[in-house]
Order: sequence, then structure tokens, then C-alpha cells
Amino acid sequence: MFTAIKQKAASFPAQGWFDDTLTYLQRPVRIVGDYRRENLRPDLIAGLTVAVILLPQAIAYALIAELPPQTGLYAAVVAAIVGALWGSSNHLHTGPTNAASLLVLSTLLAVARPDTPAYLAAAGLMAIMVGVARLIMGLAHFGVLVNFVSDSVVIGFTAGAGILISVNQLRYLLGVSVLSSPTLYVTAAETLRHLPETNEPSLLVGLVTLAVMIVVKRCKPRWPNALIALVVASAIVAVFDLDQQGVEVLGQLPRSLPPLAKLPLLDLDLIGRISTGALAVAAIGLVEAMSVARSVAAQSGQRLNSNQEFVGQGLANIATGMFSGYTCSGSFTRTAVNYEARARTPLASVFSGLWVLAAVLLFAPLTAYLPRSALAGVLMVTAYGMVDRGEMKRIWHASFGDSLIMVATLLATLLLPLQFAVLAGMIVSFARYIVRTSMPAVYPVVPDENFQHFVLQEEQPACPQLGVISIGGSLYFGAVTHVEDIIRANLEKNHGQHYLMLRMQSVDHCDVSGIHMLESVVRLYRQRKGDVYLTGVRRAVRAQMESIGFDRFLGHDHFLNREDAVSYLFHKVLDPSICIYECDVRVFAECQALPKCDYGLPVPDQAVLPEHSECLCLPSELKAQLERNGSAPELVLIDVREPREYQRGHIPQAQLLPLRLISEQGQTLPLDRQIVLVCRSGRRSRLAAHILQDMGYTEVLNLQGGMLAWEAAGYPVAVE
Repeated sequence: MFTAIKQKAASFPAQGWFDDTLTYLQRPVRIVGDYRRENLRPDLIAGLTVAVILLPQAIAYALIAELPPQTGLYAAVVAAIVGALWGSSNHLHTGPTNAASLLVLSTLLAVARPDTPAYLAAAGLMAIMVGVARLIMGLAHFGVLVNFVSDSVVIGFTAGAGILISVNQLRYLLGVSVLSSPTLYVTAAETLRHLPETNEPSLLVGLVTLAVMIVVKRCKPRWPNALIALVVASAIVAVFDLDQQGVEVLGQLPRSLPPLAKLPLLDLDLIGRISTGALAVAAIGLVEAMSVARSVAAQSGQRLNSNQEFVGQGLANIATGMFSGYTCSGSFTRTAVNYEARARTPLASVFSGLWVLAAVLLFAPLTAYLPRSALAGVLMVTAYGMVDRGEMKRIWHASFGDSLIMVATLLATLLLPLQFAVLAGMIVSFARYIVRTSMPAVYPVVPDENFQHFVLQEEQPACPQLGVISIGGSLYFGAVTHVEDIIRANLEKNHGQHYLMLRMQSVDHCDVSGIHMLESVVRLYRQRKGDVYLTGVRRAVRAQMESIGFDRFLGHDHFLNREDAVSYLFHKVLDPSICIYECDVRVFAECQALPKCDYGLPVPDQAVLPEHSECLCLPSELKAQLERNGSAPELVLIDVREPREYQRGHIPQAQLLPLRLISEQGQTLPLDRQIVLVCRSGRRSRLAAHILQDMGYTEVLNLQGGMLAWEAAGYPVAVE
């Protein structure tokens, strides 16, 4: 049948979408068809292990949502089976969770009163709405949307939910009658007001349950501590007839298969009233499920399909709503147990649902003495574990933005209706993403000391002709103002720069607004008799520029290769006279061989370097010779830099004779004495040495490393 549908879909333009949809829906066929017999035993054992934990959790989590215990059991059975068969993960276990239950309670309290048929029907309808939303997101390939809900939102919401659950269950632990309220302060105030009415046997049973869980968890961490504690509490109630002393018990559960529910599917008013909560549950549940699935997949090595998992979560919720359950999601605890129990395929989760169903059919009468205060104790232990203090501490120290999102979500969870708290956290998280992408890293750069890479220009001097700016993000409508402001600010700071090179290798997207911004920058520089050049433009960005005609506006020869961009601009674009006679810095590798002259006088033709041997003098040797000879040295120390450089700092015994005057005044130097030449780094003194050798001087030495080496050695410098 699927093959025929697939062939029929081939004639539609959306063939790929139909193919993917059929692939998602055929997931159970592939699971069963690829199943190996040797996996049956470990999957059955893993399913039983999870079922032992799932049984008490299903009852307890249903009570969080103020729903009958059997509603949680029906959801546990149906969601575990459907979620496993249509999901992507081999280990993710779907069913009732504490966070989803609390969201259901917060949403439904606004539309109906607990313990009424309307409340139960609204819970089923909400499950179907959540399922439809998740299913649509999966079929529409919106799995990527889950990435926009940050971990800070999940951590903050989960911690807040744990606090709410603890406060909400305190009334059951104390055995007092308090009306349910969606707000924290009302529940806490009412519980405190009824504190004198505490039922001591209920409190004692709850505390015993807490103690048993803690002891079992510490002594035997692999044992089902919740189930053991509930059995002990039930036995105490049955033996001492505590149900006759005011201890509330659940009573017998119905022994039946999950019945088909009668839901108000066409009640548009009810749908509208719970739609916000349904969207919040759909979103946080998907984040919860995918986070759990990814954490286990990282250990198992399985590759996940987020869209397939969305489909599985959607169908699981639709099925639970139809069969008298309520909203469900992926459980971290049960998933971890499923993996540690060596489950091999998704059928392990299916078996867990079947084990729970068998328990409901066989042992439902045994819940007659299950005390409500014991379940409250189980939930309070669970709620304590929901506050991940270690992760909250890491987030607090790691990032101010993430900390702000976490704290805002936590406070919103405690103070606002939960559905709005989740959406508020998502909006804050998304807003932070927008702010960060709208302010990409844009900064001027210069070559490093080895001229291999560009580094942030901090205190290093800039080239007076060419500015180089790196753009570290997309050029879209939200970021263009920020980028243009920084480019203009850099031009104001370096007003003599007539040329700009934009490094765009980190720009992966450029929309029309980005291109308009680039055009504005190009016009600005061209009005100043300069121009703009781009390097590292990605193929997709270049295609966008070509489609709108920006490549013709800028000029095809203005798109440069990253490797030789500076060399091209240095030899083809920049004014060499500025480099030689006006610029006193050497920013690029190409600048290093250039002679510099501050006063506009050309270097004479004799400066052409002939073949001569170079004699070097180390700073330490020069220092020793100067100290040894005293005031009547046997050598002549000549500084060949310009007067301005000489005045900033020179060797005390050095005489000034600029390089540009060597050919004219060099003959005044004595021929019978050793001459040592010095400049800033040794380049100009090397040229001066060759000129003097051409003039007949034989005792000419060049100070190796120049003034840089002299100062680095800590030797004295005279300043005028």
C-alpha cells in the first residue's frame, strides 16, 4: 500500500516532502523488519526494569496534574509504545513527566475544576493539541526550531517546576485540605494557614517514605527506591488501619485496557483557552525530549533524526489523548535507566509499556492502601532532583547572558502562569540570539609579527593608506547598521585612509540590506578618492551579490584572493610616495624592504645595492668597546635615521647623519677609524654601509638589530 502511495506521490511537485512523510510513518515497519532475535531477551529485561520505575512515576505524575491515577497509567502504556515505534532514538522513553504534568495543571486550572469530567476531557484534548503541534513541526521539517530554546531556559524552568511541585505536594504530605491554585504564593499561604490541621499519621507515613527512598538510594542505588518506599508505606497503612485515621489513600484502580475517551474536539472556545498552554507544553516537551535523546545518543553513538522524533512525540500525545491519557514527553530518568539496562532497540520501551499494562490488569486492587502522603514524599524527592544546582552554578559562572535567561525563566516559572513562563524564557532566549547576531564582531586588523595572520589591531599602528576590517557574522538587515557604524568610526579615527579592505570569510549570508550597506560604504570611500576591496567572499554570498548587480557596481577586480590581497593592493593601488616619504610605520610584509624618508628628499641613485660583504656588530660588543675607549673612542658611531627619530632616543655617543645625506656628507668621515652605523632595525644602516663602502671606506660595521636590539638589551638611550 505504501509503495502505491509513494508512486502516486511522484507526480506531485512536493515529492520529496511526501517521501519524507511516508518514511516517518513507516518507522514501525523498519523497526520490526530489522529486529534480531538475539535482542529480545535484553529488550525484555530492560523493559521490565523501566516498568518498575514507570509504574509509581505514572501514578505520582498524574497526581501532580490533579488527574486520576489511572490517567497516568494509561498515558504511560500508550505513550511508551507509540513514542518508541515512531520515534528516532533507540533509548528515549516517552511517558508522563513532572514538568509536563505541572504545565498541564497550570493550564487546566484556568478552564475547569479538578476531579470533574470537564477537567479530564480538557486534559485529553490538550494532549491531542500538543501532539498535533509536534506532528506538524516534524512533518514540516521544523526540527531545527528546537535549537532556539537554550539550555538556560530548560534549566531555569525545571528548577522552578521542582520548587512548585514541592510546595504543591506539601499539603498532601501534611494531610490538609487546600484548594488547588496555579500560583505559588497562594498555595504556600493556604498551606501555612491550614498548618495547625496537620494529620500526624499522614505526615509520619510521608516522612517514612522519604526516609526509605533516601536510604535505598544510598545503599542500593540500582534498586527501585520509589517502588520499595510505596510498598512499605502501603503495608504500614494496611497493618495499622491508618486509612481509618484520616490518611488519604488512592483506592482500587480500574482493571481495564486504556478506554477510548470522549473529547470535545469541536469546542473551539475550549481549544482557544488552552492553546497557549498547549504550545508551551509542545515546545518545552520537545526540548526536553531532544535533550534527553541527544545525551544518550552521545554515549551510544546513534545518529538521531530530530524530525522523526518530533513525529514520534506528536503521535504519542495524540494516541494518549484518544485513549484517556494526558500530555507526555521524554523522561530523562527512565531513558537513562533504559540505556543502563542495556536496551538495544526501541522495542524495549514498547515492552515497558506492556509490562505496566500487565501490572494494571493483575495488581490494580493492591493500590487500595497506597497513601497519598507517600506519593507526595516520592514527588518531593523527585522535585529536589529537578533543581540541578551544579549546572546552574556552571551557567552562572559561564555567561552573563545565559545566567540572565536562566534567572528570568526561574522567576517567571515561580511568579507567572507556567505556560507564559516557558514562552517568556523562549522569547528572551530568541531575543538574545537576535541581539548577538545583530552585533557581529567587526574590528580593524593588522598582520601579526610574522606576517602570517591578521590579528586584532589594539595598540599597533595602522597603515595610513589602507584600513583592513574583519566582519565576523552575517550581513542581514538586523546587523547592517552596527557594521556600518564601526566602519565609519574607523574611518573617522584614521581619516587619512582612502582605501578599505573588508575580510568577509566569516560572512555566510548577505541580504539586500547588507548589499545596500556595502554600496553606501563604497560610495563613501570613492567620494574621498579611494575605494573598497573585498576578500574571502563565499560562493553563496558572491552569487547573491551577482544576482543584484553589486559585483558590477564594485568591479570584478575588487574581489581579491585572501592570499595575495595585500600584495596586490600594495603594488597596484597604494601610493608608494606616501609609503616612502610620509609613512613612518611598516604594517605589512611588503613595507619591510621600503626605504623611508620623512622630508620628501629622494634617496640618491647611489643607494642601489652593489655586491659587498656585510660586517655586523653586536650590541654587547659595541657597548663594551664604548666603555673601554671612554671619551676618545677609536670608532665613529653614526645614526642614519631621521632627526625626529634620533631625538626620540639614540645611543649617547652617536652622531646624526641621515641616510639621505650619506652620499653627500659621507666623505667628511675619517678613513682611518672604524665606523659603526645604527638605525632602528638595521635595514637603513645596511644600505648606508654599502654606500660608504662604495666611497672607499673599509672599516664599516652595521649594528645588528639596530636600536631595537640595543634597547631590548637594556643599554642606555639619550633623548633630546
